[in-house]
Amino acid sequence: MYTASTLFTKLWNAHRIAKYSDKDDLIAIDRLLLHERTGGVALQSLTDKGHTVFDPNRVFAIMDHIVSFIPGRGDNDARSPGGDSFIRQTRSLAKSLNINLIDTNYNEQGIVHVVSPEQGIAAPGLSIVCPDSHTCSLGALGVLAWGIGSSDAEHVLATSSIRVRKPKQMLIRLSGRLREGCNAKDIALYLIAKYGAKGGRDFAVEFAGETIDAFSVEERLTLCNMSAEFAAFTSVIAPDKKTLEFIKGKPFSPPKESFEELLNLRTDEIAEFDRTLDIDVKQIYPHVSWGTSPEDAIPIDSRIPEDANLRTLKYMDVKIGQSLKSLSIGGAFIGSCTNGRLSDLQSAAKVLEHRTVAKGVMAVCVPGSQKVKREAESLGIDRIFKTAGFEWGEPGCAMCFYAGGDTFEPNTRVISSTNRNFEGRQGPKVRTHLASPAIVASSAVAGKICTPEDLTTF
Repeated sequence: MYTASTLFTKLWNAHRIAKYSDKDDLIAIDRLLLHERTGGVALQSLTDKGHTVFDPNRVFAIMDHIVSFIPGRGDNDARSPGGDSFIRQTRSLAKSLNINLIDTNYNEQGIVHVVSPEQGIAAPGLSIVCPDSHTCSLGALGVLAWGIGSSDAEHVLATSSIRVRKPKQMLIRLSGRLREGCNAKDIALYLIAKYGAKGGRDFAVEFAGETIDAFSVEERLTLCNMSAEFAAFTSVIAPDKKTLEFIKGKPFSPPKESFEELLNLRTDEIAEFDRTLDIDVKQIYPHVSWGTSPEDAIPIDSRIPEDANLRTLKYMDVKIGQSLKSLSIGGAFIGSCTNGRLSDLQSAAKVLEHRTVAKGVMAVCVPGSQKVKREAESLGIDRIFKTAGFEWGEPGCAMCFYAGGDTFEPNTRVISSTNRNFEGRQGPKVRTHLASPAIVASSAVAGKICTPEDLTTF
């Protein structure tokens, strides 16, 4: 008997090996992604127990989390004290176990969630896990992808499978055309602010609608990336012709003859979800966060709400009713798996051209991958950033999170294109405001939080 299914259910059932218990299933994993911060630990634990890798071809070790972003970095340079040992360990074990290695000095190196789509490691219909919560980014390509722990990664290494409970499902249908100056980052911040940082807990989210159809693949990756901040299990978007064009010809992409079949990976019209949210994106304005959670975000022209948490206000050194545009900044960061792709750098460069970063602002841009860096440099984007006063770094996670090395000075107010603004996320006592790359760029120029349009009035 035919039963209408969602995209997520189709992906789940295609990889379901067996029922593991009353609540859990055993899911086959097509590809496992590792990074040097936790990957070496999982690989070492596996070998210490005398196990072997079930299928080395399915495993990819990518250096990104703690590698230095300082230009001219060496093969083992790390951002954290002793971090070089993690790099050496991951490299050594990857080579000895014959798994795919994308090392610090490889042309393909970069942030795991940027590299895997670039190289076709992530492609429609696959199941992918990684010990990193932002693995959900890859759902933008029609991938069953979610973050796991290092012990689970060890199990996947040994068996190419994982025990997991199927989540409930939520449809977020986006309609309408975005306002000028708005983008996928603003949708993500709006969604989390309106429904809460736990709004997606225990759900797999499918993004759909005419807004999604109009988005580029890079915009879809940004939106799915921040479903982690929505507490979702993962998120997915049905692959379309844009998706197939994006993955075509990449080193690890599926054969072209299977592309038409991939277009069938979509939710059936009468399939049911546990919850549905309908959002008209015309109501969304450029957003900036004011607090220490992504849900503490408001339209940039708004004021900090009356129900703001007192601890948050104290940490961020802001007040109820205060305008975000009144806030001076001392730091600006553009990069990360959220907004470190070429289109992100292009949007920021458009703002920075013929302008200079304000005095006293430490501004840093780190491309999401070596490929992004090369493409940006071929277009002269690096010169625009450097001429404006930005540091131009080597690819990696960089200042998205504090790893014990280079960061902003304590108490610095920073505007960042990253995904998290927790206390200390970018350094001890650093105060982080989340925004799109264009707003980060304009704020760096003004020395205070503003939109690109505001620069014409200064």
